[in-house]
Amino acid sequence: MTGRFTVVGIGPGDPELMTLRAARIIGASDVVAYHAGVKKKSHARRIADGVIPADAIEEELRYPVTTGTTDHPGGYVGAMADFYESCAVRLSDHLDAGRDVVLLSEGDPLFYGSSMYLHDRFKEIYPTEVVPGVPAFAAATAAISGSSGPLVRQTDVLTVLPGTLPEPELARRLADTEAAVIMKLGRTFPGVRSALAQAGRLEGAWYVERASQSEERWLPVAEVDPDSVPYFSLIVVPGDTANRPTADRLRARDAEPSGSAATHDERTAELLVVGLGPGPDHWLTPEASAALGEVDHVVGYAPYVARVPQRAGLTRHASGNTVEVDRARVALDLAKAGERVAVVSGGDAGVFGMAAAVFEAAEDPAYAGVPIRVLPGVSAVQAVAARAGAPIGADFAVVSLSDRLKPWEVVERRLRAIADADLVLAIYNPASRSRTEQIATAHRVLLEHRKPETVVIVGRDIGRDEESLTVTTLADLDPETIDMKCLLIVGAESTRVSRAGVWTPRYVR
Repeated sequence: MTGRFTVVGIGPGDPELMTLRAARIIGASDVVAYHAGVKKKSHARRIADGVIPADAIEEELRYPVTTGTTDHPGGYVGAMADFYESCAVRLSDHLDAGRDVVLLSEGDPLFYGSSMYLHDRFKEIYPTEVVPGVPAFAAATAAISGSSGPLVRQTDVLTVLPGTLPEPELARRLADTEAAVIMKLGRTFPGVRSALAQAGRLEGAWYVERASQSEERWLPVAEVDPDSVPYFSLIVVPGDTANRPTADRLRARDAEPSGSAATHDERTAELLVVGLGPGPDHWLTPEASAALGEVDHVVGYAPYVARVPQRAGLTRHASGNTVEVDRARVALDLAKAGERVAVVSGGDAGVFGMAAAVFEAAEDPAYAGVPIRVLPGVSAVQAVAARAGAPIGADFAVVSLSDRLKPWEVVERRLRAIADADLVLAIYNPASRSRTEQIATAHRVLLEHRKPETVVIVGRDIGRDEESLTVTTLADLDPETIDMKCLLIVGAESTRVSRAGVWTPRYVR
């Protein structure tokens, strides 16, 4: 019979924060294993010292390198892979001999814990168990509670982030959450501090070092010397102390006595509707990029808002995909209050995008004084056409197969009319998880009016890393392979495929 492998969370540093269950399992173990840093004593061994049995076999698993350069042919990743494999061999000898092995894990084992690499190797071979522990961020939050209040309250969203993320991505995620915990500091601290500033979250962010230990230290992030930051540190951004510039500005304006500031109408700012293009940053127009660098607020569908770089002073308002008019009203209200606002859309905002929704909401007389300006973007049909060649070089039509805002009968009638007119046809929103029949019906309708050999282009994720372009025919098109990431271009009778690509002549003979 083999032994049992148990990963035990022993908390952030104070032995009194070790759970009763953790202490009991460690005290009954045959073998106690723990990691140790290069030329350093094991913190995990120190925390559990008082409960390790005197007769237990101890296995110190000392890391061969820290982050950085190494002579290993596989680099740091290769060196660590070999290290974990050697650890697995050492511990499996005990398990095969029937001895129970406990692996100590600081904090909680499954929260950025190194123990997971051995657990992954053993869980299919030996009986395994994970004992949770108090994570470091819980101890850190408790340490600053007298100055910051709770980490999250009611509907606040907590996001846990590694400080190793690229600075722009870290700033974006910080701006999109009410509360945050940032782990893995040390050399990443300057970039993390910069990301906090860009997200408008530096004020109210707390730095905690060696939480729950005798050397514990905490202070505002803005006051931390970057050269003094050890690995055993983290940042807590409590939800209740989030910097909310929009609310603060509007409250201040509402509190102004009459005559002391501009009137409500005089504060109205122009509302921009911005097309972001299909995806790549280099497809964003200089005009759009400059506008996004000057506004105070970005409003839009969450994936599009996420494409706007975060910076200091920018507030993000992300929402779902089916509330376009409500989203437009939020933007109009902000502009009416004098805030500089951009509503963002993928591709071109005027092609099945947010521009129409903004103008629909602006029909309300309450927004009569809000000027609206639409900034064009590269549309998805342009991107797919360019990748294929020149398929829309002659007359063409654009149709969305979504019947969320119009009856399917209308869509089908338009498809027949376009097919009869022998126009090149670009199809947006061909299918989704809940709409799988429309593309099959459209395919059948088009075959009733077009020749089977009609050229069809299927562009998927054009402009992104996963992009693909398929040139086929109407007869060979498989509707089951089409999803929401696709845009289709169905050629006219004159559309042809040549050595250079797909193109439609401008002339008619």
